[in-house]
Amino acid sequence: MSSAKYTELGAFLRSRRARIRPADVGLPHGPRRRVPGLRRDEVAQLAGASVDYYNELERGAGSQPSEQMIAALARALRLTGDERDYLYHLADRPVPARGGPASHVHPGMLDLLGRLTSTPAQVITDLHVTLVQNPLAVALLGDQSGLRGARASFVHRWFTDPDARLLYPEADHEGQSRAFVADLRAAAARRDAKDTEAASMIDSLLGTSAEFAALWADHDVAFRRDDRKRLNHPSLGLIEVNCLNLFSEDGRQRLLWFTPAVGTDSAGLFDLLAVLGTQKV
Repeated sequence: MSSAKYTELGAFLRSRRARIRPADVGLPHGPRRRVPGLRRDEVAQLAGASVDYYNELERGAGSQPSEQMIAALARALRLTGDERDYLYHLADRPVPARGGPASHVHPGMLDLLGRLTSTPAQVITDLHVTLVQNPLAVALLGDQSGLRGARASFVHRWFTDPDARLLYPEADHEGQSRAFVADLRAAAARRDAKDTEAASMIDSLLGTSAEFAALWADHDVAFRRDDRKRLNHPSLGLIEVNCLNLFSEDGRQRLLWFTPAVGTDSAGLFDLLAVLGTQKV
C-alpha cells in the first residue's frame, strides 16, 4: 500500500466511525461520550480487532489489513456495498466474490441481527455460507467463522464431512439431506445463468457424494423457509427449535433466527443457552 492510500484509509475509517450512533450497533450511549459516533475501541470490539491495531489503521499506519479484517470493519461500520468496495480499494485488496465468507452483509440485516439479542440468529448466504452470528447462535451451533473455500458452505460440509452431521440426530439425516438439495436447486435457479459459484459447488458435490447425486436426480425444488428442527448440543443435549428465515430482496442472503419449539422443554434450555452465549462474548 502506498502512503497516500494508508492516509486515505485512516481518514475514511474516521469519517464512517463518526456518523454511527452507539444505539445503531447495540451499544449504550453512556453519560460521558466526548466524540460523535463510535469510539475507536468500540469499532475494534465490533470488528474483533485489537484496539492498538485499529488505532494504527486510523493513523494511516500499521500493517495492511487482511480481506477478513476489511469485511469485519465494513460490518462494524455498517458500510454500504459501494463503501465496502472502496475500503477494499484503499487497502489494495481485491473485492471478494459474492457468496463467500467475506461477502458484504446488508446493513439492514446487520441492524436486525443486532436487535435480536435474546434469541440465536445469524446471516447466511443462499449457499449456506455463514457470514455473521450473534453470541447465542455461536452457543447453539458453534462458531462457523474462519472457514474458507468450499468448506465455508454448510451444505458442502453436510455431504463431504461426517462431523457436520453431528449437529442433527441420525434419524433426521435423510430429511435434512433432501431439504438441503431442494434448497440448493432453488437457490441455483434464482441466480443469473452466467453464475459459476453455485454451478461449481453442484458439480463438486455430484462428483464426490453419491447421496447428493441420487437426491439431485430427483429434481426436488424448495426453498427452506420455516423449519422445525432437532439439534444436538454438546452441553445441553437435544434441543427442538423453530428456524425462521428472512430473505434479502435478491435472495442471496438470509437472516435466520431460532426459537424454542412449543410443547417441548426447549424454552428452559434456551435460558441455559443464554448463559453459554454470555460466557462466549
